Amino acid sequence: MTTLLKEINSYKEVFKKKAPEEKQKLMAQATRELAELGDAQGLNIGDKVPDFKLPDATGKVVSITEELAKGPVILSFYRGGWCPYCNLELKAYQSELDSIKDAGAMLIAISPETPDASLSTIEKHDLKFIVLSDDRNKVAEQFDLVFKMPDYLIEIYKSSGLDVAGRNGNDDWELPKPATFVIDQTGKIVFAEVDSDYTNRVEPSKVIDIVKNM
Repeated sequence: MTTLLKEINSYKEVFKKKAPEEKQKLMAQATRELAELGDAQGLNIGDKVPDFKLPDATGKVVSITEELAKGPVILSFYRGGWCPYCNLELKAYQSELDSIKDAGAMLIAISPETPDASLSTIEKHDLKFIVLSDDRNKVAEQFDLVFKMPDYLIEIYKSSGLDVAGRNGNDDWELPKPATFVIDQTGKIVFAEVDSDYTNRVEPSKVIDIVKNM
């Protein structure tokens, strides 16, 4: 079976061959600067998950407290449906959805995109798990994940035709760091993975193993 890491590495090879060198340098610079800032480190193992409610792609409000009453939750923060690495991650989780359910857990993905933009992502990848819209990253902020994109990176995205502002429904140009949390039924975080490098993602099989061993 192809792993998420293999899919990501394959995409990286294509990107290196096709993307202009200057664009690659600036994107790498932005990632490096974000790591050096030390901001948005994310909540840690042992922390209590914030109590939040967010709308899904149909407008239905989902409560984390109500979902935790049903079982453990795998919470995945992603940047948006415009991000190829996020799309690879979402598809990888979809392929493991039965294993997640068999482990007794539920998967919830969160991005700052509007419900309409989230719906497009859901339909594109035929996602069968909950995808929530976090307007202006209010919940991601509670998880200490939010950062503002530097101006030069914004210009790169704009010139590449990535309408991040339009998909988010605002001109904040703020994103969450990609992050994965496993939350037990008491609301305690038992696994946390946050990375300043948006190309790094945790393997779904690792997350499922965490749930199985809870």
